[in-house]
Amino acid sequence: MTYSVPDICDAFIEEITVLEPLFSDYGGKRKFGGEIVTIKCFEDNSLVRDAVRSEGFGRVIIVDGGGSQRHALLGDLLAAKAAENGWQGLVINGCVRDVEILENIDLGVKALNAHPVKTEKRGEGQLNVPVSFAGAIIRPGQYLYADANGVLVSARNLEVDF
Repeated sequence: MTYSVPDICDAFIEEITVLEPLFSDYGGKRKFGGEIVTIKCFEDNSLVRDAVRSEGFGRVIIVDGGGSQRHALLGDLLAAKAAENGWQGLVINGCVRDVEILENIDLGVKALNAHPVKTEKRGEGQLNVPVSFAGAIIRPGQYLYADANGVLVSARNLEVDF
């Protein structure tokens, strides 16, 4: 059986945290999930660039950009690199750009909004630290499940056919 996020909620409600419904879909893959890698950064996507250039192994990247609406933390080039390297998707507490191209890339991308201005690369940010946004504390090594219905995290791999 192939599960949806509502099915996972029904079956595992005691084990999951559902993120507040703040995100829009921008990527070509609407349903995605995997083990979480976290990035905390503010208006500097240096660590996002580095992460998508590495092997994804079916994982997802959670980016806490502090909710900034002034710069995009992901664009078409980094998204294409993420898909090429086996990342399943990104959930971004911030903005993306190149949205007309992102929708054609086989990658899940959820973000707060779109903004045309790129970030500066200052080499700032933190990798694999707990992040807190959308009413949830998200830790590296947890698992994320996302589709058009919403986003949830679990402390363990729920081993659902997603």
